[in-house]
Amino acid sequence: MKIRIAPSILSADFSCLDREIKRVEDAGADMIHIDVMDGHFVPNLTLGPALVKSIRKTTKLPLDVHLMIENPQQFIGPFIDAGSNMITMHIETITPEEFRKQAKLIASKGLLTGVSLNPDEPLDRIKPVLDVADFVLVMSVHPGFSGQQFI
Repeated sequence: MKIRIAPSILSADFSCLDREIKRVEDAGADMIHIDVMDGHFVPNLTLGPALVKSIRKTTKLPLDVHLMIENPQQFIGPFIDAGSNMITMHIETITPEEFRKQAKLIASKGLLTGVSLNPDEPLDRIKPVLDVADFVLVMSVHPGFSGQQFI
């Protein structure tokens, strides 16, 4: 299995985001990880579809959009339209039935679907959706803050 590097833009200098993305491209990044936070599921507020659309114009690398938000189903369409290649939803924010519905929509647009799990959640929590998830993101920190020490 090939290891893929997906640097998060959360720690980038947003005043020159295009140059920051170019730097990680030149360093060999395989994709760009975009942490989306809503100020509800996690206490911080970050990026939305408009910024993802702008990022899409600056890179051909796949965009891995990690939705750390309540009710992710309300934003799947806008993030697809913005140019995402992968969309990850937290199992804590969506029912398995709704996850399955959204994964079908995501797949119908040619994107990959990820399921994410917070560090304190049991792995069994994602079992009901593993058959429709293309990948699993097991959080190694509590979501919502950059620069944390790994758990």
